[in-house]
Amino acid sequence: MIRRLLSCRPDRLVIPGVSTETGETALSLSNHDRAIYIYSGHDVASFSFCQPCDANPEPEVNDLTHALKVVEMKECPNNKWKITELKMQNGLKYAQPSTQQGRTDVNSVTNWNAPLVWEGTFDPVVIDAIYKIMDPRVAVVVFAVGKYTRFLKGFLESGEKYFLVDFRVTYYIFTDNEQEVPKIQLGKGRKISVVNIPSATRWQEVVLGRMKWATITIEKRIRDEADYLFMMDIDSVFHNRFGAESLSRLSAVLHRGYYKNTKRDVFPYERRPKSKAYIPIGEGDYYYTAAVWGGYLEDMYKLVKYCYTQSEEDSKNNIEAVWQEESHLNKYLLYNKPTKVLSPEYLWSDYDKIPADIKLVRISQVVKNYAEVRPNGGQ
Repeated sequence: MIRRLLSCRPDRLVIPGVSTETGETALSLSNHDRAIYIYSGHDVASFSFCQPCDANPEPEVNDLTHALKVVEMKECPNNKWKITELKMQNGLKYAQPSTQQGRTDVNSVTNWNAPLVWEGTFDPVVIDAIYKIMDPRVAVVVFAVGKYTRFLKGFLESGEKYFLVDFRVTYYIFTDNEQEVPKIQLGKGRKISVVNIPSATRWQEVVLGRMKWATITIEKRIRDEADYLFMMDIDSVFHNRFGAESLSRLSAVLHRGYYKNTKRDVFPYERRPKSKAYIPIGEGDYYYTAAVWGGYLEDMYKLVKYCYTQSEEDSKNNIEAVWQEESHLNKYLLYNKPTKVLSPEYLWSDYDKIPADIKLVRISQVVKNYAEVRPNGGQ
């Protein structure tokens, strides 16, 4: 039986466990070889490093006269931006890192070995130098519907001062009142793009509608214009650096209300089995906020669409998750772990006193009269 072993980019590939008459052996590929075929009297499962694609089609295998046939293959194209080598220019001056000193009052790594980012766990000089070489196009999606347009000026002006300064950023403003989008002085490589959407009669419709309109706009527009995407709440103001240390394939922010010593069974997860956001008692890592989250464009598209489709399924079953898309977000992140977890520094609230472990607040939700700004009086 012939089975195909595919390899896209290895300098040298060793595949153990191929049975021969003389026992266990191994097969090697040079950096010029791209695929091998093995012949065996036993059923050998397919083993793939790179799925066939248009540039690398599955070839025909008709010749059984050779036990092993090596063929040249084209590499699968991958034009999507991603975090690559952590390169830095020569001559950069920065503080020497220490293996003995650092934050001891908080945990800085999850139990799945992802960074948990706090002030004092990174060097902004080093981080920015590395990521500016990668030069991602960052999209920030915010919704300013109804009276929430009043928060645009504070968000945008503070964002220009503190958010990914000197990086390429596009603010995608989803609004039902384009005339109220303020004129803001933007830095080089930064711009505002307005997306017109319908008004809403309930604040819950605005929240759930975010996933719908974001999904549609990523598909039709943002996908061609950005590499990385943040979802953020517009009723927030930046107060300190919010930089490249926040970037990863999928970054989630700890909710300020549940990050200290809250037991998982007390997290405000959706506990009704009828909902698609249901998380059973006894399960859970952290409770994440839906007011700030980000990741690679395609990973965020997958997550945003997931929240949208799960909400739609709930609607068909006449149920609405307890915290709308935040409930679905937490369900997804429980079983699809984020690659970086950001501390509550990355979304605090002006309502709350700042504790000692929050060394600085990077962005915070502003105090407001919900009954006045929400379309249905905050109910």
